[in-house]
Parts: sequence; structure tokens; C-alpha cells
Amino acid sequence: MRAAYAIASAPTDPRSALQVGEQPEPVPAEGWVTVDVRAASLNQHDLWSLRGVGLPADRLPMILGCDAAGVDPDGNEVVVYPVVEDKADPRGYSMFSERYPGTLAERIAVPRENLVPKPAGLSFLDAACLPTAWLTAYHMLATRGRADEASSVLVQGAGGGVATAAVALAVAMGKRVYATSRDPGKREKIAALGATAAEPGARLPERVDIVIESVGVPTFEHSMKCSAPGARIVVCGATGGHLATVDLRRVFAMQLDILGSSMGTRSDLAALLDLMVAQEVRPVIDSTYGFSAVADAFARLESGDVFGKVAVDFLH
Repeated sequence: MRAAYAIASAPTDPRSALQVGEQPEPVPAEGWVTVDVRAASLNQHDLWSLRGVGLPADRLPMILGCDAAGVDPDGNEVVVYPVVEDKADPRGYSMFSERYPGTLAERIAVPRENLVPKPAGLSFLDAACLPTAWLTAYHMLATRGRADEASSVLVQGAGGGVATAAVALAVAMGKRVYATSRDPGKREKIAALGATAAEPGARLPERVDIVIESVGVPTFEHSMKCSAPGARIVVCGATGGHLATVDLRRVFAMQLDILGSSMGTRSDLAALLDLMVAQEVRPVIDSTYGFSAVADAFARLESGDVFGKVAVDFLH
């Protein structure tokens, strides 16, 4: 079967470790099934895998990809929940493409319990954009950020998959949403999603109840200054650096919660799918590639110019 997979670790030139070609058919373990993949999407996780982060040499070659939608052996249209229970991992779980072959293949073996019904109102391509970035954003807002208790949200560094998803979802939840970006073009796109766009570090009209933080050092001080009393600063990454300075006086004086967040649960994914259909929200897709052009999809992701998701359509 056709697949996109890592053949080496290339810290400085990740795409040099990418191979597109034939790989063995999956052999499902007990309780697992084979899904025919109809669409997938890329994440920064895939580039990190090509760099060798979390993917040691003894697991190579490894089929890449965490996100997919497709058809199960019974003909049901499904979305693949990307987290697998893994007692060998210190976290207690792993993602597809870390220990088990990933989603950038014509077929993938997954635990049957990882299959979530795809709503008829979502295309395979839209559904395939949701399981990692959009699920992470949903979990940050709804679960860790307690969005039902909030009226306002700040999203730092909008443009990438998680931050853009957080903007769209917070707007769909009826919140007042502010989002920052250094790029004027991206700020225009943020505004088109229904948020108030701002330059990094800009003073906001109000202090917010939730901050979605994935940048780190360049934005964390601003995140704290923009937080209302009792606000939740929810952190899922640190693309700009992880050694941020925290003014503890502000933390205790304003009674702020600084919360780590990673991925989400299967039930979160089901709730996200329901929200997408009910509110007629569709994922922001930067670009779509046929599988024969998957190497170009990786080049687009690595460019850093993306706004939303880079998707792969297996039907073209």
C-alpha cells in the first residue's frame, strides 16, 4: 500500500528523512480493525518525527500521521481518535506514528474503540483535520479552560493549527475572542473568523477569562497581563521558547490558574464533532494535496506560512 514514512532522523532537514512509497499492509491485533483512509492532515508532530524527536532509530521506518477519517470494515464512516493506550510510554499513551504506524497510508490498523462515527454533515477532508489540533483546542477551551464559565478568550499566535482552531471554536461558543499575530495578513484572516485581531503585546479592551497559550516566552508576560481575576491560562506548547518568566505576585494576587493541556479524550472528540455540525463550523484548511503530492504538503507545512490545516485527500 502507498504510505508516507520516516526513514531516518534529520534534525536540520526533516524532509530529507521523508519517503513516499510502498509499505506492508497492516495486520490488526486482537481488538483492532483496519480502516481505509479517505483523508488525513498534517501536524507539526510529523515534522518533529522526521527530526527524530520521540521517534528513535529502532522504530524506523515509521508511517507518519496522527489524523485520519475513513471507512471501517463494516462500511461505517469514521474518524480516528489518535491516542493509543501504551503502558511502555511514560505518559501511559502514545500517538499514532510514535509506536504504532500512522495515518498517512491507504490503510491503518487502529483499536476499534478509537473509532468515532463521522457525522454525515462533515466531509472526510473536514473530519480528518480535527483529531489532533482541533481536539487539542477544544480540550483547552471546554475542559481545561472551563469555557462554560467564561465570556472572553485571548488566543496567542493565531495562524497555526491549534491557535486557529481555538479562535474558530471560541467564536462558535459565543465568546468575545481576541487573537494576536505578527503577520498583518493573518490578522485579516483572524478577523474574518469573527475575532478581534491584535498585534502581539497590544493592550486589549478588557481582561479575559481564558488565554490559549502555545507560544511561550514571547507572549507569556502579555498573557498574564491580559488575564482577569481568576482567569485560566491554558498552555499546550512553547513554540517560541519554554523558559518563560512568571511573575508569581500576579499569579497569587489575581488568583490565576496556569494549566497544562495535551490532546483530549475520545469523548472530547465526539463532542467536538457534534459542535462542528450543530454550529455549522468547518475547519480552517490552508491547503489540500492529493496523496501523490504529499511531499509538497510537508514542504507547505514546514514553510511556516500556513493558516489552518494542511490536508491530504486520498481520493485524488
